[in-house]
Amino acid sequence: MAAKALHFDVGDYVVYPKHGVGRVIELQKQEIAGMQLELYVLRFEKERMTLRVPTNKAESVGMRKLSSDKTMREAMETLKGKPRVKRTMWSRRAQEYEAKINSGDLASIAEVVRDLFRADDQPEQSYSERQIFEGACSRLARELAAMEQIDEPAASEKILEILRAAAAIYNKDKVPA
Repeated sequence: MAAKALHFDVGDYVVYPKHGVGRVIELQKQEIAGMQLELYVLRFEKERMTLRVPTNKAESVGMRKLSSDKTMREAMETLKGKPRVKRTMWSRRAQEYEAKINSGDLASIAEVVRDLFRADDQPEQSYSERQIFEGACSRLARELAAMEQIDEPAASEKILEILRAAAAIYNKDKVPA
C-alpha cells in the first residue's frame, strides 16, 4: 500500500467503518503523552457523536471517502438480487451480518440489507433480525443520502422501493395464483 496518508478536508463526508457516514468538522493539533498529534474531528449527527482520529491512523482504521458512483450502483444492483439465506444458526448469521456492516464495505452492507429484507406478505422478522436490518439499511441510506445530497428518509425510501420490486419478482413463484 502507498505510504501516503489519506487526506480529508474540513467539510468532507467520510465513512468510518464502525459508525458510518460522518463529516470532518475540524483538524486539530493536540499534545498527547508528550507527542504532537494531528487529528481529524468527525461528527456523526445521527448518533450525536464526535470522534477524533489521528491523521496518520485514518487509513489503518478503514476511514475512507464516500464511495464512487460505480460502487454505489453496484450496491444498488446487489439489492435487486435474490436474497441468500444460509441455513446456519441465527447467532452465527447475526455475527456475520454485523461483521459485514462494520466492514464499511458498501457491497457487503447491501448484501445484508437484501438478505434480511421482508416484504409485507412475508413472515415477520425476529426483533434481532429487524435491528440488524434497520442498522444496515440506515448505514446504506446515509451514504446514499450524502452522495445524492438528499435526506436519509428519502434515501431509505429509494432503497426500500428497490427491495420491494425485487421481492415481487422473487416471491411471485412462491405465492399460489
